[in-house]
Amino acid sequence: MQTFTAVIERCPDTGLFVGYIPGFPGAHSQGETLDELQQNLAEVIGMLLEDGEPRLESEFIGTQRVQVS
Repeated sequence: MQTFTAVIERCPDTGLFVGYIPGFPGAHSQGETLDELQQNLAEVIGMLLEDGEPRLESEFIGTQRVQVS
C-alpha cells in the first residue's frame, strides 16, 4: 500500500473539491464531497500505477503562510 499527499482546493465556479498529487502527472480529480474526491483520487492513482511505479516530477514539502503588509 502506498500513500500520497493530495493538495485540495474548492473551485469557486463549480463548488467542487479539486485535488491533485504534486509532481505526479495525471493524478488529479474532483468530487462534490471530500469523500467522493478521496475515492476518485484513489481510483485515478490506481489506474496510473498499473503502468508501473510513478516517476515523480517533484517532491511535496508542505505549505507556508505568507504575510504581506
